[in-house]
Amino acid sequence: MFSLNCALAQQKKFPESPLDARFVTSDIKNFWLAFDSLEGSNRNPFETYIKKGSIGLQGFISNRIISAEELLKMVNKRKANYEKTRNVDSLITAKEKLIKPYFYALKYWYPDAVFPPVYFVVGRYNSGGTASPDGLLIGAEMLTSLDHLPELVIHESVHFQQKFPKGGKTTLLQQSIIEGSADFIAELVTGLKGNKQANNYGNAHKKELCKEFVQVMNTENFEDWLYGTTGKDKRPNDLGYWIGFEIVKAYFDQQKDKKQAVKEILNIKDFSGFLSKSGYLKTYL
Repeated sequence: MFSLNCALAQQKKFPESPLDARFVTSDIKNFWLAFDSLEGSNRNPFETYIKKGSIGLQGFISNRIISAEELLKMVNKRKANYEKTRNVDSLITAKEKLIKPYFYALKYWYPDAVFPPVYFVVGRYNSGGTASPDGLLIGAEMLTSLDHLPELVIHESVHFQQKFPKGGKTTLLQQSIIEGSADFIAELVTGLKGNKQANNYGNAHKKELCKEFVQVMNTENFEDWLYGTTGKDKRPNDLGYWIGFEIVKAYFDQQKDKKQAVKEILNIKDFSGFLSKSGYLKTYL
């Protein structure tokens, strides 16, 4: 999910070499220290978890953890679920060796890429991954399986490279292209397909979905397209990722210089113009 203030991110200096990319798991260890001190404690141990937290964890509090009190409520509600991810930090260390080569592939496709720290934090089951001006933030409690961790890390890494105009409203079209481009470049880099459920459904219902999308794409209403559905039909979450991917792919396929195309995808200034150049929804407009 894209939530990065790119202007703030660009004020900081991050490594330009994939070799210097860091995976930070200290917040996971601190979470379990707090978790294991719950029994017999008269205070909320997650206050210490937050106080000792990395700069990545601090960026995960607003709109996600909210507070130590809210985290405690969720832990008490879902203790068994949290327990399933107790040893995830050791598994992440092993996965790091598999993910690092993808950073080199990202650097190949986008030579201007930088590599901020990847912070693995424990939250309230409301975010698998996002980006902050300080780095990439991965919700470790969501990692019941690490099979898709490479795609997730690269997806968020792509978000970190994106630079878009500041200000103005964020339309469904813009947000779909932002998310779809991260999925597209992540697949270009890793060869791994993300959002399989959304992709399968989208490809199977392309005509009716495209007709619907053009009617709402210039609004700020993401309902039934991004981050949730109303249940009006059997569609999965995040079809905006699917249609954004297809728009970006159509644009990319038309370009002779593929590296330049990636640069342009990461630096879109006019989303309506980008859609027009892609030609993807031409027959529906």
